This record gives sequence, C-alpha cells and structure tokens, in this order.
Amino acid sequence: MQALAPSPITNTATNPLRKRGYTTTKLNFHPSQLSIRCSAFGRNGAVTGSRADWQSTCAILASKVISQDHNSGSEKPDNNDNDNNEEEGKTKIAGINGHQILNLLPVSTMTSNSNTVTNNNNNLPKPLSLSTDFSSPPMHGSTLRVAYQGVPGAYSEAAAGKAYPGCEAIPCDQFEVAFQAVELWIADRAVLPVENSLGGSIHRNYDLLLRHRLHIVGEVQLPVHHCLLALPGVRKEYLTRVISHPQALAQCEHTLTKLGLNVTREAVDDTAGAAEYVASNGLRDTAAIASSRAADLYGLQVLADGIQDDSGNVTRFVMLAREPIIPRTDRPFKTSIVFATYDNGEGKGTSSLFKVLSAFAFRNISLTKIESRPHRHRPIRLVDDANVGTAKHFEYMFYVDFEASMAEPRAQNALAEVQEFTSFLRVLGSYPMDMSPWAPSCSDQK
Repeated sequence: MQALAPSPITNTATNPLRKRGYTTTKLNFHPSQLSIRCSAFGRNGAVTGSRADWQSTCAILASKVISQDHNSGSEKPDNNDNDNNEEEGKTKIAGINGHQILNLLPVSTMTSNSNTVTNNNNNLPKPLSLSTDFSSPPMHGSTLRVAYQGVPGAYSEAAAGKAYPGCEAIPCDQFEVAFQAVELWIADRAVLPVENSLGGSIHRNYDLLLRHRLHIVGEVQLPVHHCLLALPGVRKEYLTRVISHPQALAQCEHTLTKLGLNVTREAVDDTAGAAEYVASNGLRDTAAIASSRAADLYGLQVLADGIQDDSGNVTRFVMLAREPIIPRTDRPFKTSIVFATYDNGEGKGTSSLFKVLSAFAFRNISLTKIESRPHRHRPIRLVDDANVGTAKHFEYMFYVDFEASMAEPRAQNALAEVQEFTSFLRVLGSYPMDMSPWAPSCSDQK
C-alpha cells in the first residue's frame, strides 16, 4: 500500500508495522488530495504481497483519513440540518476516494458461527507443533510474544511470565518448535529450561542452543512446587496410577511412598500435559503431578500440596532472542560459551580442557556451570599406539557459564587465551544474572 502525498516525514514511533521491521512515514495531506495505490495486487489481479501487510497499512491510512474528516467536519457545523450532516459524515468515513473501506477485522476473529464453547479446555491456546504453518507472518502488536514448551499451566509458562510480565505466552509442543517460533518471527522471545537443581541438565536444549543461532539474553530461576491433582471427588485410596514428567516423578518419589500410594508411575511429556490428560479423559483412577495453576485451568482438585521431596527444587530457564543484548558492567552479568578442544594429532585433545579452564582461574573468574556433550560431527577419535593398538576416545563439546560480562577486559582476555586451545568457540550470550531473592515453597512456610 503506497500513499502519494507531500512532505513524507520518517516516523519511528510505536507502530504495528514497526514491529515487523518496516519504516513508517508520517503523511501530511488533505483527504481530497489522497491517492492510494494497493501494491498487494498487480495489474492482472495477481497477489504480489502479504494480505496481512496490506490490511495493516490500509487500516493505518484509513484511520488517518477518518481523523481528518472528523476535524474538517467539525470546523463548520450546521445546526439546522444535523441529520444530513450525520449521513454525510457516515458517507465520508465509509469511503476513500469514492471506494468502500474493506472490513479489516483480523482473520482470527472471523468465525462461521456464533456458538459459544462451554469447555474451558477448548478456550486455552493450542501448542504450536512441527506441522504448524509458519508461512504467514503474525500480526505483531505491542504485547511481547514469548514461546515456551508445554501447555498452559506448565512451569515454563510461569517462567515466561516471571521473565516478561504481561507477555503473551505461546505454548509449543516441543523444544525445537520454540526455537523455530523465534527464528521465524512467530514469537519475539523463548523461555526454555536448561537445568534443575535436583534433576540436572536438560541436554536437549543444550544441543539445540548449538544447532540454532539464537542468543541468550537473560535467565530466570523458578522454584518448583508440585501438587498431586485428580478429578473432583476422587480420593487418594482410589488411585492406581500417577502420571507426570519423568523428573517430576523422580522429585516426588519418597513423598508418594509416605502418602501410602501403591500406584504405578508413568511418564508423559510435561506436567501440565498430564493434568490436561486426566481432565480430558475423565480418569478417576489416575492422578497427575503438576502445578496448582494446572489444577485451576483443567478443573482438578489438589489431593496433596507441596509433594516434592526436597524444598530446594529450582529450575533455571534461559531467555532467547534473535539478537544479542549489549553487555554492561553496572550489574552482575553471566556469559555462556561452547567450545571444542584442539586436537594436536597426538591424542591430547581432551587434555587441553585444563588449559582452557586455567584461563578463567588465573583471572579470578568464577565458573557456575560446565557441561559436556558429544561432538556431533566427530563423536569418536582414534589414537594409534604401537604397544596397545588403536584406542577410541570420545570427543566432546563443552558448555561453560562464568560470572563476568563480555564488556570486562578480563573476560575478553580470557576468551582470547581460550581460542589458543580450542578448534571451535562460540559465545551463546552475555546477559544479566537472576538476582531475585529466594522464594521458599508453601510447604516450607508451614
């Protein structure tokens, strides 16, 4: 959509098109001087642009014309013929240069019928999946869109809300989909777990951090508070099965035994998904381990509250974006890197790890995390030895988190030294540390 008018002035104010990477212009014109050419359609009626782009641009220009019409109409009111003025005003608003303004309602609001969905579960957003059509870009607004893995009620959704209060949380059925949602501009950020204080690292997300080109821009730590959920009216002695995420089952193993529950444990993809499964299938012999918010969303009752074995159950999430943030030194920062040690041909590639870590130790840089993952492109290294034969050694990628900002000279010097002993080095992100105070679970306060 292009508008021909005098004196275009670049305007970088908040605008739906600005969110999408376009530069908008402020136009000074009178409605009678406005000429509009719709670039969404070619001469032969062929579609040459996005329908969403055309609708957004048309809506902005139409709103300006309406505003101009109102202003010009209010300058010379005719008190003797109010009805005619009202009808004339409607005609002006309804058309631009003699053409009718199209109905610019979002496509998602156009429904074939007005039947009301009474089931609360159907009103919840459905998770994105690998089969989701990512071809058409979303209509971005002023609300930040944050992708997370799971369904509404998951701990990841709570972490997204803590990281970005007031955001629009977008559920995804897999970690891979959450990465893709940000890369393809379906979401602005992703909040994904990387480690739990009891269960350890989430290896899948470490591998995806290397495979995708997103940047870590922050972290958030969320205390995990598990509840035993079942359908209303179900008693604990009726249960024969408990379902949840494998880590949640492991974190509540001893408490379930203390409750006298001789039940089968079955693993599912996520905690909130277990609650949704029990509710949607009406399983009166099955309970789920999930959050209290999941109980509210899916109409379940809490049979037992705070059933985690250890109160120090915290999950660390990272916040991912398409662009990195600028490191600073005015607050505590953390930097995450991944590297592969250099193999000099003598079978001493892995032993170079000591030299890499020494680069941080000599500069008093504290390491908060070190994780090794198999080297995807070279998982095994062969070493010839005349006395023993051919030895097989595993090759690794090392993930390291250290407490320093990339704006600090000591961190820059450390990485410069690390490069001497590595064949591959990548900075995943330099971001502010989560310094929020410890919030104990409800069971600790009793």
